[in-house]
Amino acid sequence: MKAYTGKILYIDLNERSTRLASFDEDFAKEWIGGTGFGLKMLIDHLKPGIDAFDPENPLIYVSGAVSGTMIPCTASKFGVFAKSPATGFLGEGYSTGQFGAELRMAGYDILIITGKADKPVYIWIDDDSVQFRDASRLWGLTTWDTELAVRDELGDQNVRVSGIGPAGENLNRFAAIINDHYRAVGRTGLGAVMGSKNLKCIALRGTNDIEVAYPKELVEHCKDLYERAKGPATQKYRTLGTAANVLTMNAQASLPTNNYQSAQFDGAEKVSGELFKEEYIVKTQGCSACPCRCEHIAIAKEGSEFEGAVARIEYEPLMAMGPHCGVDDPNAIIKGIELANEFGMDAISIGIVVGFAMECYEKGIITKEQCGGLELNFGNGHAMIELIKMIGNRELIGDVLAEGSRMAAEIIGHDSYKWANQIKGLEMTGYDVRGLKTAALGYAVSRRGADHQRHGSYGHDTSGAVDRFSVGPERGPLVRADEDLYCILDSFIICKFTRNAWNGPYEELAEVYTLVTGIPMTAEGLRLAGERMNNLARLINMREGLTRKDDTLPYRTMHDPIPTGPAAGSFVSQEELDIMLDAYYADRSWSNEGVPSVEKLAELGLSAYADIVALAR
Repeated sequence: MKAYTGKILYIDLNERSTRLASFDEDFAKEWIGGTGFGLKMLIDHLKPGIDAFDPENPLIYVSGAVSGTMIPCTASKFGVFAKSPATGFLGEGYSTGQFGAELRMAGYDILIITGKADKPVYIWIDDDSVQFRDASRLWGLTTWDTELAVRDELGDQNVRVSGIGPAGENLNRFAAIINDHYRAVGRTGLGAVMGSKNLKCIALRGTNDIEVAYPKELVEHCKDLYERAKGPATQKYRTLGTAANVLTMNAQASLPTNNYQSAQFDGAEKVSGELFKEEYIVKTQGCSACPCRCEHIAIAKEGSEFEGAVARIEYEPLMAMGPHCGVDDPNAIIKGIELANEFGMDAISIGIVVGFAMECYEKGIITKEQCGGLELNFGNGHAMIELIKMIGNRELIGDVLAEGSRMAAEIIGHDSYKWANQIKGLEMTGYDVRGLKTAALGYAVSRRGADHQRHGSYGHDTSGAVDRFSVGPERGPLVRADEDLYCILDSFIICKFTRNAWNGPYEELAEVYTLVTGIPMTAEGLRLAGERMNNLARLINMREGLTRKDDTLPYRTMHDPIPTGPAAGSFVSQEELDIMLDAYYADRSWSNEGVPSVEKLAELGLSAYADIVALAR
């Protein structure tokens, strides 16, 4: 097989030792890469029931099936897996930049890190050489300063660094892992897993070539694919970026506002993608082998309180720190995203947690004294920024909020759980699903908690392909199909911004897979692999205690109708959710409690894990 290195590098921080293992073509074809590799390694190496901060919780880095090749928008992506400190279930996140390609050029498809160092360390991987280096002087530094310091120490400004900031060190349950300044393995708190291991970062240098099976044919195929990837299918991302969603979601009454109390924001024009492009964006850039150039870099204005702050502007963090917190000052939003990157925090979760705290403050549940004198009202950009710092440092009320909205609500009490907008412990993202009911099902069953990136099912609602205010059993198959395809996209790992540029898409993906790896692949083979991955993810979560009751939605989504706008009066009742859940489970050949059947596991080659099903019954 080509492209793959076939190597798994095991790193034991307790013993400061390493060992190599390998995988063959059959393993590669069955699990593809990315998501598939991460799920397979996690279920085989995670001891059931251990705490996320147990040293034996494996931190798993994986490359994609076509990482480091010329396939557009895939070359530098990578994934990270572990048990999540935020949810207690599957932890999973992806990033791009340059680190993913460097991992494969260093000679590895998979890294599995276990144990805990006796003092802060970082891992330096230079092709075949793996060193454990003292990180004591790096402990406490921001992610940006860490990256610069490691490069200076190693004497190579092209070394790639993936690491944590103070939030990960402080075991913030939504801590992120940051690489290339602006890129994040953002969701599910994997930065805290790294921090719990006293591991500050991983530094990489790879010098090996990546060979593909059919280079001439691949070049010809990619010529056309590049044209499509920089054509109309990705125009939105090149021009305004995902920030284009602000006005679209606002018009549909799907824009989370004031901690989901409303779905429309009066200040939407002031924080729109159009406004950012006109007044704040100073540079656009792209990742390796990417013709889209979707990365829009903004700088806070001279003379503002946050002058000089720099951030990559994407819809989700913009939403979380803007409309969701009632903040209409782009300078404060830029600063908030910058702080999230520097501290190493999920820029979505931090905004959702701050909005939750703002509602608690306005309802008198959190006091001014607990907030260090801040007036934590919606719309107060200064207070938002100061609270982000408190959370990153675990100071005052920030120590409670660093536990995430679900656990913070349990500590705060006073019915505050009703305002904690999370699923399975993971904070909601930028779609108010009270009026997007296909998306609501996707969020409810998502394997990593509140999430739009595991299914993309909001597209059926926002495009008008279905009546977004009604439900029916047809929503189950829609979400199931979306999930299976997204598993394959995240196994290659392909940027989802190009998903509409691919023909088929299974047919073309299968062709490209064969051209790159030399392993014969069919569209049906990929479909089956996507289904296999989703079933395995379910088994991982079931083994950690997940049941049907966890496939649910935030209290507000199911009890508080959207107050105004074209979606006024819409919410998701338990009856509606049950209709969709029943249909989804049936389409997956799962029981009415969401348990995969033994027959389905056998069909997918997962019979070795049938004991998990037996225990669930």
